[in-house]
Amino acid sequence: MSTISREEVARLAGLARIDLTETELDRLAGELDVIVDSVAKVSEIATADVPATSHPLPLTNVFREDVTGEVLPVADALAGAPAAEDGRFAVPQILEED
Repeated sequence: MSTISREEVARLAGLARIDLTETELDRLAGELDVIVDSVAKVSEIATADVPATSHPLPLTNVFREDVTGEVLPVADALAGAPAAEDGRFAVPQILEED
């Protein structure tokens, strides 16, 4: 039972501005049918008591707590800069705005 027609594939290809040959249209229609059928099978099996998952294994956050600490003094941070002005890095202006 075909759910994706060759004409639908041609229409979508046209909307996406993709040139497909006649052979590619036939092949893609069949491949998209397989994908649609697979999604339908999964949808049949999925039930309300099965939670949705984004990953097959449980994931945990491996980041440390965000704790403030000692900061680098401004003079030390600007020591290696080619140019500084008013305690900030000075960079060339790239836009015609102030």
